[in-house]
Amino acid sequence: MLKRRIIPVELLLNGRLVKSTRFSAHRDVGDPVQSSKVYSDQDADELLLLNIGEGTQSFDQLVGFLREVAKCCFVPLTAGGGIRSIADACRLFEAGADKVSLCTAAFSNTALLRELAMRFGSQAVVVCIDVRRQPDGSLSLYSGRGSRAEPSDLTTHLQRIAGAGAGEVLIQSIDQDGVMAGYDLELVRQVAAMTALPVIALGGVGQIVHLKDAFDAGAEAAACGSLFNFGDNNPLRAKALLKNYGVPLKRI
Repeated sequence: MLKRRIIPVELLLNGRLVKSTRFSAHRDVGDPVQSSKVYSDQDADELLLLNIGEGTQSFDQLVGFLREVAKCCFVPLTAGGGIRSIADACRLFEAGADKVSLCTAAFSNTALLRELAMRFGSQAVVVCIDVRRQPDGSLSLYSGRGSRAEPSDLTTHLQRIAGAGAGEVLIQSIDQDGVMAGYDLELVRQVAAMTALPVIALGGVGQIVHLKDAFDAGAEAAACGSLFNFGDNNPLRAKALLKNYGVPLKRI
């Protein structure tokens, strides 16, 4: 059985670590380098660093932070936010990333996905899909940090990215982001049933048991920010509780 993974998520904006609620209302929650070191020491399985700023300067900051994080962390690092070219991805790999994450470019440039997979291997390419539920219950996909609705439906997009060589899919509920009420489990189940790619769930964790819920829904990995940003929870504590539930973990 595949071991489940716990992945703290760090959002970077204007040189700081922030936490959002439904992709807005950003709150400063500290220094990203120190926070990353703490997560590494607390037995996180991976770290996900996402730049949510705009422009070249914000991407440069991501590269700089990644370089510093790589010096003090000993877990796999995934970085993304603003990748538009092979050169951008190469900068992240050279700074210490083990994987790169793409969202907007995965809609507009599947050739980039394909080239990344060919050059670095599918295992190094994560595609993030940001999803919002409409009043009628239907799903809409968004790019540009949740600012632009995409015409593609979920099934078609999943098929497209898998065909282009993506190695994992990170499915994020915009509606649940930061509300700490739990994942959109129906969404996680849908995606897990639609694709053979490993699924990483993101958006909504407020209790450790929510991580178990994501695994039960078919996610291979559970990513979260608020759970560890607010309160005294940490990956070590999460793994101790999940072990009691019989969740297969990488180590404890």
